[in-house]
Amino acid sequence: MNRSSVRGLAVASATAVTAVGAVTGVVSDSGGRPASIAEATTGDTMLLAGIPAGQQAQVQAAFLAQQADTQAVAADTSARKAAEETARKQAAADAAARQKAAQEAKKRKAERETAARSATRDASRLSEQSSYTTAQIQAMARQIVGADQFQCFSNIVEHESTWNHRAVNPTSGAYGLVQAYPASKMSTVGADWRTNPATQIKWGVNYMNQRYGSPCQAWSYWQTHHSY
Repeated sequence: MNRSSVRGLAVASATAVTAVGAVTGVVSDSGGRPASIAEATTGDTMLLAGIPAGQQAQVQAAFLAQQADTQAVAADTSARKAAEETARKQAAADAAARQKAAQEAKKRKAERETAARSATRDASRLSEQSSYTTAQIQAMARQIVGADQFQCFSNIVEHESTWNHRAVNPTSGAYGLVQAYPASKMSTVGADWRTNPATQIKWGVNYMNQRYGSPCQAWSYWQTHHSY
């Protein structure tokens, strides 16, 4: 086949593909649906009359391949949009969950602070007695320290003074439930620090919070160093 023949075949094939595409684009059945490629080409066989019968199948195959590519592109676009929408919804849900968690954490913190202030006010109203039992002093500590930190505070006091608010270290002079040194530091909470367990407890909690962050962190330090 010479160059002229090849060029003529290419032009004819391209023309046929365009024609077939036009036919399938406009032919429809009685219900308004686009007709199939077979129906379109059967109904307009004149469009392929200029192409040898053996090449008509190739032209139809080329058209079907083009149609499949178009459908694949449409499917990919649809899938991409669906994935983007899913990702957007997930991001929104994650952001909402983080916001809710932050609000709950803030609420819990506020509740702890309110409870601590309430416990401090309750303890400040405790009247001083001439003597106290261990159970009475521990009850004071529960009110002042709070449930989540009491056991750690209790562990330190048990080791430091065995809940004796008049305990004195004969070597250093450390004094009271939490063995403050110098003992006079407890006067920042109350002048009755020598005899009032509530004053000593309040000072001890403040000291642990300021130096270690909490009684439980103070207890963690104590377990390693046997002092705090």
